[in-house]
Amino acid sequence: MDKKLGRPRSEKTKTDILTASYDLLIQNGFGAVTVEKIAEKAGVSKATIYKWWPNKAAVVMDGFLNATTEKLPIPDTGSTIDDMLIQVSNFVEFLMSKKGNVITEIIAEGQFDQNLADIYRKAYFKPRRDISKQILERGISRGELRKDLDIELVIDLIWGPVFYRLLITGEVLDDIFIKKLIDYAFEGIKPNF
Repeated sequence: MDKKLGRPRSEKTKTDILTASYDLLIQNGFGAVTVEKIAEKAGVSKATIYKWWPNKAAVVMDGFLNATTEKLPIPDTGSTIDDMLIQVSNFVEFLMSKKGNVITEIIAEGQFDQNLADIYRKAYFKPRRDISKQILERGISRGELRKDLDIELVIDLIWGPVFYRLLITGEVLDDIFIKKLIDYAFEGIKPNF
C-alpha cells in the first residue's frame, strides 16, 4: 500500500509565499508582517509556510533576498577603484529607494531577533562583503593595491561610513560622499612605489 507523503513542494507555491512576504514587508514594514498575513496573501496555510521556513524572520528575509538579489551585479571594469565606486554607488542607490529602506528596518529588528540578524548577516551582507573582497583581490593581483592589504579591514573602512550615516547620523548618502569615501580609502591602500 502506497502512503501519500503529502503534496510535493511546488516552486510556484514557494514563489507565491516569497512574493507575498516581500509585498507585505514593503507595504507594512517588518513588525506588521505575520505568518498568518503571508499565508492569507499567498493563498496557502501557515503549515505550508512552516514546511519550508522555521519562522517569520526566515520567510521574510528569503522574500527580501528573492526580490533583491539581481540588483547588485559584480562590477569588473578593469579598475579596482571604479569597480568599488560602482558597487558602493549601486548599493547606496538601492538603500535610498523605498525597497532598500527595508534594510534599515531589518537591521533594527535584528537587534531584538537573533535569528533574523543571523539570516541577514549570512544571506545578505556576507555575499556583498564577498563581492568587495573579489574586487579588492583583483586589485592586489593587478598591482593597483598594496600586497599586504588587510582586505577585511578595508571592507570595514569602506562600508562602515555608509552604515554609520544610514543608521546613526542620517546624513546624506550621495555621489559626492561616495566618491570622497572611495578616494580617501584608496589613497591609503595604494601601493607605495
